[in-house]
Amino acid sequence: MERLANILHDMISEGRAGREVAAKLGKRYSTLMRELNPYDQSAKVGAQTMLEIMLATGDIRPLEYMAKRLGVKLVH
Repeated sequence: MERLANILHDMISEGRAGREVAAKLGKRYSTLMRELNPYDQSAKVGAQTMLEIMLATGDIRPLEYMAKRLGVKLVH
């Protein structure tokens, strides 16, 4: 099963808007990518940052992932 860290990392690294998202969050792109690194066990991203990423990108895959893991359905 895909991990939440992978989803967030892909959202920023796949799109050309990654640097714009980082700027909206008031972070350097390299800092944001460090926080989202799915291969670094000490890397962490906060819930507020995750929400801001979803708002900035319009991508709700992290929310969908969490709902699925919790066994609930999202209605939108």
